[in-house]
Amino acid sequence: MSEVTEQVIELVEKMTLLEVAELVKGLEEKFGVSAAAPVAMAAMPGDAGGAAGAAEQTEFDAVLTVAGDQKIKVIKEVRGITALGLKEAKALVEGVPAPIKEGVTKEEAEEIKGKIEAVGGTVEIK
Repeated sequence: MSEVTEQVIELVEKMTLLEVAELVKGLEEKFGVSAAAPVAMAAMPGDAGGAAGAAEQTEFDAVLTVAGDQKIKVIKEVRGITALGLKEAKALVEGVPAPIKEGVTKEEAEEIKGKIEAVGGTVEIK
């Protein structure tokens, strides 16, 4: 690895998850690219005959889409669900749409949705 690459890695290691997410978003906007892997490509290796590869989704993302009128209560719930600090949870709630948790079971995603909607926010499960 080059010295510059190693320096960048060291900087990223010191960042919070929210700061890394902001960095990725900034890079995507700056260079017009996406860090997300194409979904269709992920299904191709096991997809020999089309419908045979259509397996049931096992991992879901709980994405906050609307903070609602009671932002403080939503921030408190986000902190309880994610164990983020106050600053990071506030930034997540103010930066909607934003994923609260990714790669969780359907039951956990539904539970998160119920908690956030109980305090006035809106969550979409993807």
